[in-house]
Amino acid sequence: MKRRFKQTSTFLLTLGLASALLAGCADSKAKSGEEDKVLQYNSSPGSVSFPELAKDLGYLGDLELESIGSTTGGPESIQLTATKQIDFGSAFNGAIIKSISQNVKIKSVIGSYGSDKHTYIGAYVLEGSPIKSPKDFIGKKVGVNTLGAHLEFVTKDYLRKGGLTEKEIEQVTLVTIPSANAEQILRSNQIDVILSSGIARDRALDKGGIVELFKDIDVYKSEFTAGDYFFREEYIKNNPDTVKQFVEGVAKAIEWARTTPREEVIKRFEEIIKKRDPNEPTENLKYWKSTGIAQAGGVIAPDEYQVWIDWLVANGDLKKGQVKAEDLYTNEFNTYAKK
Repeated sequence: MKRRFKQTSTFLLTLGLASALLAGCADSKAKSGEEDKVLQYNSSPGSVSFPELAKDLGYLGDLELESIGSTTGGPESIQLTATKQIDFGSAFNGAIIKSISQNVKIKSVIGSYGSDKHTYIGAYVLEGSPIKSPKDFIGKKVGVNTLGAHLEFVTKDYLRKGGLTEKEIEQVTLVTIPSANAEQILRSNQIDVILSSGIARDRALDKGGIVELFKDIDVYKSEFTAGDYFFREEYIKNNPDTVKQFVEGVAKAIEWARTTPREEVIKRFEEIIKKRDPNEPTENLKYWKSTGIAQAGGVIAPDEYQVWIDWLVANGDLKKGQVKAEDLYTNEFNTYAKK
């Protein structure tokens, strides 16, 4: 476990150095004073992001979105954004904090996902599993989508609150597995516990034979925004009007999804995917339930970062006072912050 944290830190340090070098290079458009109007990003097959929804609803104006590939998780999204392979990304706030602490020059601008009573991350085992409490995790393998992000944080906090010591927690092995294959890996007994959310989780529960152990909203509070969209600081400086247009559009899309009947939201998602790729499956969209975002328009609250700063300090990944919550994000582009 400790070795994995060291590897993650080394990766982020290397990324931070690369990002610092890249920060000195100005984009050709920035040199001419022309702001970027085509935003490159990573999409997720079978699902619709808030920027994609905003574009389809006409909330992004003349901004265009260009997907250059599929996302595998927040840490990759941070890496691709920091190295200018994409313009904006989305990640768990804890991963954003750790990256910025390692000199990765990104800044969060609006919420991207979260947890509530309808939309949350949970831990699951097969029916009949001997794992029923935190103590039962000792010596077991837990499948997460990526290390150093939301699923790892909630697992360790669940174990800590369950009375496990740090030495006992080190005996719980976190294994990186693809989210799409988590259910299959659990059912084939290759792993003892999986953490899952959203469509993949609901589909697995519908099939039966899987039991829920805990939810992240049990470990933390009942509703919280867990991750944000972010840009490079350099990109924000060179394209302030574009970022403002993006944030305003995404904020309106979040509120549209929050206030529109669920069936209508799902239908819109299906239409978006069909326009994107007629062969892309849409059947999983029926499991969509809510935005999960706590604040109106995705406005970022200080405690959505402070809770993870405190976690990283307690875990030994940050020094006290090394990172301040207010330096990690900005609400200046979000009109909902002024309401």
